[in-house]
Amino acid sequence: MRITSSAVSLTVDDVGASSTFLQRHFGFREEMAADGFASLTRDDAGMNVIFLRRGLETLPADQRDAHAGGLLLAFTVDRLEDELERLRAEGVAITMPLTEEEWGERAFQVRDPNGVIVQLVDWNAAPRTGRHV
Repeated sequence: MRITSSAVSLTVDDVGASSTFLQRHFGFREEMAADGFASLTRDDAGMNVIFLRRGLETLPADQRDAHAGGLLLAFTVDRLEDELERLRAEGVAITMPLTEEEWGERAFQVRDPNGVIVQLVDWNAAPRTGRHV
C-alpha cells in the first residue's frame, strides 16, 4: 500500500460555518465544495479537512446522523503564544487555556460554530509537571 494523501472527515450540522471558520482563522482554502460537502486544504497541513452535513444521503445509514463529537483537529504550530494572541484578537473564544503537560506538550483549544474542537499544540517546552499557563 502507498498512501498518496490523507484527510479527516467530520460530520457537522452547518458545513459552511465550519468551512468559513477554518478559512478565516486558520488559513485553509476550500479545494472542493458542493451541497453538504466541503474539502479544505493548506499547503503545509499534510491533510485535507472535510466537512459533511449530518443526514447526507451519500453517507452510510449508520453514519448519517453522527456528529464529530469526541474528536479534535490538532495542528502543531510554531510560536504557539503568537497564535493564541492572534485568535483572541480575532474574537475567537479560547475554550481550553494554554496548558503545559509533564511530557512537554503545550496546547490550547478553540471550538468552531459546530462545536468541532481545534487544538493548537507545540512540543517546545521542556518536560515538567502539568499546569495551566
